Amino acid sequence: MESIREIYKIGHGPSSSHTMGPKKAAEKFLSKNKGIDNFRVTLYGSLAATGKGHLTEVAIEDTFKGKNLELLWRPDVFLPKHPNALKLEALNASGKVVAEWTAYSVGGGTVTDDNTEQETKPIYDLQSMDGILKWCNQNGMQLWEYVESVEGAEIWEFLSDVWDIMQGCIKRGLNKDGILPGSLRLPRKANSFIMRASNFAGPFKRRSEIFAYSLAVSEENASGGLIVAAPTCGASGVLPAVLYYFKKVYKVDNKAILKALATSGLIGNLVKTNASISGAEVGCQGEVGTACAMASGVATQLMGGTINQIEYSAEMGLEHHLGLTCDPVAGLVQIPCIERNAFAAERALAHNTYSLMSDGRHRISFDEVVETMYKTGKDLQSQYRETSTGGLARFNALPKG
Repeated sequence: MESIREIYKIGHGPSSSHTMGPKKAAEKFLSKNKGIDNFRVTLYGSLAATGKGHLTEVAIEDTFKGKNLELLWRPDVFLPKHPNALKLEALNASGKVVAEWTAYSVGGGTVTDDNTEQETKPIYDLQSMDGILKWCNQNGMQLWEYVESVEGAEIWEFLSDVWDIMQGCIKRGLNKDGILPGSLRLPRKANSFIMRASNFAGPFKRRSEIFAYSLAVSEENASGGLIVAAPTCGASGVLPAVLYYFKKVYKVDNKAILKALATSGLIGNLVKTNASISGAEVGCQGEVGTACAMASGVATQLMGGTINQIEYSAEMGLEHHLGLTCDPVAGLVQIPCIERNAFAAERALAHNTYSLMSDGRHRISFDEVVETMYKTGKDLQSQYRETSTGGLARFNALPKG
């Protein structure tokens, strides 16, 4: 497995696969073809089908600013390796192609190609939750300690930066109102939710607050704000909301939260390695489902759960999102994405409670659910995997009247 740094990509929304990934591919291709003025980029499959709603063309055009760029859209063509594909071509003055590269944005801002080129080298020897739990039991270690043993002490500075950006995103989102970009003209809700929450007490107040925290991040993401993919932009509101909730309600300190980020990064890494976190490949179960697993696991860790209870909580987070489709209305990361983040954050707290009521023993393992999620995603018809041609995306959600 790669470093957990690859799970927590820092950048601008609204999509790690449709915005961050294509921008990164364009920058890499441009750097290899300096002195060329003419370029052509062809977007395929899901990248083309929902690219306009995900601001894909904005990211690419910004990268090639000052160059002559032709952008082609082929939503009807799916390349075999991954639904999010783009071909980049450099042309000479007479229009002849002098260089080309086919790249794939495979989720979470990661880019590969047909030569299985990886951005980073694997650093983890263990690639299953069962194997990691065995290692932890043999060495008397916690999951976050396993991360530190592999990543080194410098991982804490990185995770501190991640937490700072997550908190900043929540604070910005809570203080903004107005309309989100795009044809849906969807109003921001985080500000009104946090104001209403102040009028409540007890469990209703806490539930309202976690909704507000998640909405704040998801709305910042939908506006192209600076966020942390966790594990993707479309699912970036789940984990920060749960961590911020524990900071506010249980007064958890930063040191404990950084340890939680290490564990959640490990959980997300296992899904990315053994299945997929790409909505275009496996549906929203790979995005919000993985985010819920990450948040569920660390909620249990922050409540003092054992490593087996943490694994159980993470397993429930993914299991109970199995089959969740990716069907963004108008290709925007807004409906149903934003609400899904909010409810996944709340469900993470329920999974935490449930696992802590048990001794951590259960029949279906986290690894088995990851395998099942991947197969389920592959079995989904393409219209339910981020193409905006099926599910909720069939309906016109524009404001009435």
